[in-house]
Amino acid sequence: MHGLKEPEPDACAHSKQLCTLIRDKILHCGGKIGFNRFMELALYAPGMGYYSAGSHKFGEAGDFVTAPVISPLFSRCIARQCAQVLGSLQKRGNNADILEAGAGSGEMACDILMELERMDILPAHYFILDISADLRQRQHALIQQRAPHLLRYVHWLDKLPVKGFTGIVLANEVLDAMPVHRVHIGKKNAQEYYVAEDNGSFVWCLDALSSEPLRHRITAIRQILDNDISDIGYTTEINLIAESWIRDIADTMATGLILIIDYGFPRHEYYHPQRSEGTLMCHYNHHAHDEPLVLVGLQDITCHIDYTAIAEAAYDAGLTVSGYTSQGHFLLACGLVEPANLAVPVINGQPSVAEIKQAQEIKKLTLPHEMGELFKVMALTRDIDIPLMGFALNDDRVRL
Repeated sequence: MHGLKEPEPDACAHSKQLCTLIRDKILHCGGKIGFNRFMELALYAPGMGYYSAGSHKFGEAGDFVTAPVISPLFSRCIARQCAQVLGSLQKRGNNADILEAGAGSGEMACDILMELERMDILPAHYFILDISADLRQRQHALIQQRAPHLLRYVHWLDKLPVKGFTGIVLANEVLDAMPVHRVHIGKKNAQEYYVAEDNGSFVWCLDALSSEPLRHRITAIRQILDNDISDIGYTTEINLIAESWIRDIADTMATGLILIIDYGFPRHEYYHPQRSEGTLMCHYNHHAHDEPLVLVGLQDITCHIDYTAIAEAAYDAGLTVSGYTSQGHFLLACGLVEPANLAVPVINGQPSVAEIKQAQEIKKLTLPHEMGELFKVMALTRDIDIPLMGFALNDDRVRL
């Protein structure tokens, strides 16, 4: 496994339990399941999937580090964009809420609430949509520890609210972990990747495409590639679930903003001839690799986002694509390096440890070779007619 650290015995036992469940699903389905179904079970099987079980996932003790964990500056900038929209909605007499999907460690929720409190523009409610009971407990504990007086604003949801939601939906590194179809496009035909079982291990197999939407999307991908497909073919991913999720959010929203932060590309860059192995990536113990069929339930499985597909799904659902830019540009436009945000002590005219740490955090969040360019920010709105501050420095909607 590329020299990856061997899991502890308890983790191995947990993985074996999930593998048994998946093998039963494979047997029940006639010997194979689509990779999208495998990824769903590996990440979200109740009590056993990577995001449903109790292991540490975020930060140095976990498998990867997210922007809210890197620095509270990230969440403060998100809060400022929220404050602009909340202020606009409140002036119109709307009782506005915030809904964060997949709140992870709870760092972003906590930092956003504290920044909004400082700005005196708290939402009516701060909803967290998270299916993991373990993560909910950790989120509650973190907010209880750092800002107990704000806990009364926080409410956990099992599903999207009913129609009529007014406010802001935040999705930071959420869409990349939604189950994807993996496909292989040859010169003359296309097939889908399935997962089967062989001598106790999960293995890949290719078979017919499972749905008409995949066929339509592959036709579009061929046009982008201009038939520049090698003899060994072109492997990639199609995230139909993320597009469906956008439509579901749109169906619940009366007025407001959906803010998506994730790594990805416009379609013409995503399906580039040189990206012939796709973007599928796994994260385990701060190591990235491309073997999703191992360490089942113990590692994250992700894919980059086709932002053109998200924009199209939003448009079809009656939303407006109100901004698209890099994370670096977005954070700078939201005041990342304003003096009030950089209030750290200087000792005897020399940079303090805190100031040096903060400078390192800013570089990590904004530099193109770090998170600044690969991560994108997209704003989808309904009945919001103000120029969004996060896209004032740069707006790349024409690239979509």
